[in-house]
Amino acid sequence: MIPNSIQITPELIESHGLKPDEYDRILQLIGREPTFTELGIFSAMWNEHCSYKSSKKWLKTLPTEGPRVLQGPGENAGVVDIGDGEAVVFKMESHNHPSYIEPYQGAATGVGGILRDVFTMGARPVAAMNALRFGEPDHPRTRHLVSGVVAGVGGYGNSFGVPTVGGEVEFHARYNGNCLVNAFAAGLAKSDSIFLSKAEGVGLPVVYLGAKTGRDGVGGATMASAEFDETIEEKRPTVQVGDPFTEKCLLEACLELMETGAVIAIQDMGAAGLTCSAVEMGAKGDLGIELDLDSVPVREENMSAYEMMLSESQERMLMVLRPELEGQAKAIFKKWGLDFAIVGTTTDTLRFVVNHQGETVADLPIKELGDEAPEYDRPWVEPTKQPVLAAVDIAEPQDYAEALTKLVGSANGASRRWVYEQYDTLIQGNSAETPGGDAGVIRVNGGRKGLAFTVDVTPRYCEADPFEGGKQAVAEVWRNLTAVGAEPLAATDNLNFGNPEKPDIMGQFVGCIKGIGEACRELAFPIVSGNVSLYNETHGQAILPTPAIGGVGLLPDVTIRATAAFEKDGDAIIVIGGKGTHLGASQYLSDVLGREEGAPPPVDLAKEKQTGQLVRQFIGAGRVTSVHDISSGGLGVALTEMAMVSSIGASVKVDGPAHAALFGEDQARYVVTVSEDKVATLLQDASDAGIEAEKIGSTGGKDLTVEGILTISVETLQKAHETWFPNYMAAS
Repeated sequence: MIPNSIQITPELIESHGLKPDEYDRILQLIGREPTFTELGIFSAMWNEHCSYKSSKKWLKTLPTEGPRVLQGPGENAGVVDIGDGEAVVFKMESHNHPSYIEPYQGAATGVGGILRDVFTMGARPVAAMNALRFGEPDHPRTRHLVSGVVAGVGGYGNSFGVPTVGGEVEFHARYNGNCLVNAFAAGLAKSDSIFLSKAEGVGLPVVYLGAKTGRDGVGGATMASAEFDETIEEKRPTVQVGDPFTEKCLLEACLELMETGAVIAIQDMGAAGLTCSAVEMGAKGDLGIELDLDSVPVREENMSAYEMMLSESQERMLMVLRPELEGQAKAIFKKWGLDFAIVGTTTDTLRFVVNHQGETVADLPIKELGDEAPEYDRPWVEPTKQPVLAAVDIAEPQDYAEALTKLVGSANGASRRWVYEQYDTLIQGNSAETPGGDAGVIRVNGGRKGLAFTVDVTPRYCEADPFEGGKQAVAEVWRNLTAVGAEPLAATDNLNFGNPEKPDIMGQFVGCIKGIGEACRELAFPIVSGNVSLYNETHGQAILPTPAIGGVGLLPDVTIRATAAFEKDGDAIIVIGGKGTHLGASQYLSDVLGREEGAPPPVDLAKEKQTGQLVRQFIGAGRVTSVHDISSGGLGVALTEMAMVSSIGASVKVDGPAHAALFGEDQARYVVTVSEDKVATLLQDASDAGIEAEKIGSTGGKDLTVEGILTISVETLQKAHETWFPNYMAAS
C-alpha cells in the first residue's frame, strides 16, 4: 500500500504531468501542500486528456447549435433530434496511446469507453465506426499493431453486440511511433428521456455501479497526455483491460434502471475513473461530493486511496440516485450480476472529500478541480503553405492502367475487407449498408427511417494547408452522407495532433479548427461532441495533423437511397461538379510519383452545398441508379470502385490533361449513373441550378476503358484491390 504521506518532490510532480507553475497554482488554491492522493487527483483532472487546457480556447469557436441539436458538447455525447420522439446520441473518442502500448486491450477498451459514453445518456447503441492510422507497412511494428488493434475493435464490439458500419484505415510513416485509434458510437434514445451528468440535490446517495475496481489503468489519462520516449514499455500497466460481456450487462441494467425514474445524474468512469466522474458530476451541479473508499467494490487487496481514485478499470458507472428507489435499483443490478454500492453523498460544501480507512485523504475545492483547470492560449505560428502545382508541372504516368491499378491496390487504396470482415456488421438486424461504400446505413428500430454514418479526414491535406484540410474533412463527410441520399445532421470530431507546446503544431491545430468551423457553419453541420488527442509524438516526431470528423445523416425512407456501384449495363455516367484539374497533395502524386508536396484542392463551400443539395434531390426522386463522391484518387478511382463492386465495366471519355482529369481531386464532385432516357432532363436540371454536369460515357462490359488512354479488365483491378491487405497481413 502506498502511504498517503509520501513526500511530494519536484520529480514526483513532474512524473504526474504537472508543470511547476501548475503546482504553484495548486498550492495557492488549497493553501497547503497536497497529499499524495490529492496530487494524483489534480494530475488526473488537469491533464490535457481531461481538461482540454490547450484546446479549450479554440474549441469554443466551433458551431455547436442547430434546430435539431438537443445536447451539444459538454456531456458524455451529443444528442440530435431525428423526429417521431426519437434522438440519435453519438460521439467519437481516441485511445491512441494505450493502443500503441497494448494494441488489443487499447483498442478494445476504446470501443468500450465510447459505448458507455452513449448509453450513459440513456441511448441503446446501434452503430459503431472506427478511424485507424498506422505507420508505414514496412515498419517492424506496423503489422503487429494492425493485427492487435483490429482484433481488439472486433473482439469488444462483436461481443457487446453492436454493428460496425463504417470506418477508415490508412498508413503513413508519420504514424510509425503513434498509431491512432479513434472509436465512434451512436445510439437511439427517446428525445424526452436524455440523462445528464449534472448532480442535483443535497444529501443524496452517490452510487457505484458495474464491475469491481482494480489496479489496471492507474495513471492512464496522464499517460495519454504525454509524448512517448524510450520508457514506453514501462507504461504498459496504465492500459486498461476490458470485458465486453460485463459491459453488455451494464448496458441492460442501466437502461432498465433509467426506466424506473431512479436516476438523477449518471456518468461513466472513463479517463481518470472515479476521480473524474465524481468531480464532473458535482462541479456541474454546483454541489460537493463526499466519497467513502471503504465502500468501493475492489478486486485486488490492499489498494491505496491513490490507486482507487485513479484506476481506469472498465465497465463502471457513477450515479446520483433517488433514495426512495434504492431497493429497486439495487435489485436490478443484482439481477444482472453487477456491483451496486453507495460510496458517497452529495453535499452543499462545494468540496471534494475522499475518506479511506478512517482518514481524510483528499479535501479539495470541487469547482476548481472540475471547471477551472488551467486554460492556455498557446503560442502558434501560421503554417507555411505549399505552392499550388499546375498539372503541367506534374508528370503523367508512363502507363495509365498500371497507375490506376497501383492506386486501388496499394496500402492506402486497397480494399479494407480484411479489416471489416472481422467486425460484426449485421448484428441487431438493422444494417442496410455495411462498410465499403460512401456511408454505412442502419434502419431506425427496424422501420423505414434510416441513419447514415461516415468518418473521414485527409491528413496530407491538413499537413499542406491546415485551414483547407479542416474544411475538406467536413466537406467530404458531408458529401459521403449526401451520396447515399441522407440529409447531413451533425458531426463529432476527434482532433489528433502532436505537441501543442510547439508553435508550429499549435498552428496546425488552430488552422484545422478554423477550417472545420467555417465548413460546419456554411454547411449547417454543427459539432455536437468530440475529443482532442494531443502529444501524439515519439522522440519529437509528430503525427500528421489528423482531425477526424464523424458525421450522421438522416434518411426519411431507407429504401430510397443510392449505392456506390454500377447497377446495370447501358446506364449513362455523368460527372456532377466539374472536371478534375488539381493534383497537388493528391493520392496520385504520393502513391504513383512518390511525392508529397503542393497545396491541397481548395474547398468552395457554397458549391459543396449547392451540388450536394441537387444530388440529394436526384436520389430522393429516384432519378439516379448509383452515386459515388469523388475524393482520393479522383475520377479514375471513383469509377474503378463503382465498377469493382458490381463487376460491371464502363467506357468513358475525358478532356484536358489526362492525369489531371482522371486523378485530380477537385472537391464538390460526384459520379452518378442514370438511365439513358433520363440524361437530357437531368443535365438540363443541373444547368438550371447553375451546376456543371457532363455525360462522360456509359456502363457495360467487363473492362474499364478511358478512350485513348487505357483499357483494363475489372477483374484485374479487383484482384489488385482485394489482395493487398490479406497478402500483407499473411507475410511474416
